[in-house]
Amino acid sequence: QVQLVESGGGLVQAGGSLRLSCAASGRTFRTYDMGWFRQAPGKEREFVAGIVWSDTTYYADFVKGRCTISRDNAKSTVYLQMNSLKPEDTAVYYCAVRGSGSLYDSGGYIGWGQGTQVTVSS
Repeated sequence: QVQLVESGGGLVQAGGSLRLSCAASGRTFRTYDMGWFRQAPGKEREFVAGIVWSDTTYYADFVKGRCTISRDNAKSTVYLQMNSLKPEDTAVYYCAVRGSGSLYDSGGYIGWGQGTQVTVSS
């Protein structure tokens, strides 16, 4: 099973930026489709951004150009750059490896990191 380790979360003021990182152990990382999800207390886990093996990227509508997902296959790492953060972005952010199924649904992913907390203050 692929091991994923997220980092880069923390406390930031509204309007600020964070870059999350996710390091993967898989030797075939280049073939993986990767995604970022988030989960706030009392809410379902929701899709934030995804990047497939070909580097095509996908974003949730609520991102509205504020986030950029990228990957470095040489480092087996995927990143999520988040700008213009809002208090409603506060959540635990999870990195995940896609298996089969919808890119936008958590059920389509087969490996998850431990999550990293992002807190945006007003």
